[in-house]
Amino acid sequence: MVSGCTTEIVAPETLYSKITRESLYNLEQWSFEGRLGLTGIKDSWQANINWQHRSSDEEIRLSGPLGQGATIIKLTGTLVTIDRGNDKIQTSLEPEAFISQQLGMFVPVRSLRYWVIGVPEPGSPYVEAGLGFRQAGWLIEYKQMQRVNAQNMPRRITVTNEKVKLKIMIDQWILNAAKTI
Repeated sequence: MVSGCTTEIVAPETLYSKITRESLYNLEQWSFEGRLGLTGIKDSWQANINWQHRSSDEEIRLSGPLGQGATIIKLTGTLVTIDRGNDKIQTSLEPEAFISQQLGMFVPVRSLRYWVIGVPEPGSPYVEAGLGFRQAGWLIEYKQMQRVNAQNMPRRITVTNEKVKLKIMIDQWILNAAKTI
């Protein structure tokens, strides 16, 4: 089915301001579809991403072209489950260490849950910096935004430190179960 909806691309705010984004902490349910690229010192890869956030858990589906090699990462509290579709589900009580071991590079998944919607992780110091902020040794920049309902949501995000660069391009957001494009 072909959709007639269009996405309104919005230039990033001149300077990032958490104050204008404060209401995003109240989102109980959201999801997005897009693409990501991850580059480390020795390796890099790309995948399609579908991230679903609910108040009690996160489900991140990564796949290659045409859904090949799908991996589902589920985070519930401190439990992480990784299912690569081979009937061999792996679990750990140390989500970031376990996911980093699987990917071969550190990715701050718990913080990323906040960063992808455009806000710093609560309870952790941060400094606003240009089109984003610095937090926990990472620079988070919102290179392009898109209008979703009455909200400017990230479209193109980069998350970098001295060892890893993560680029996320978000094609479609769904906020609080109200589908929007």
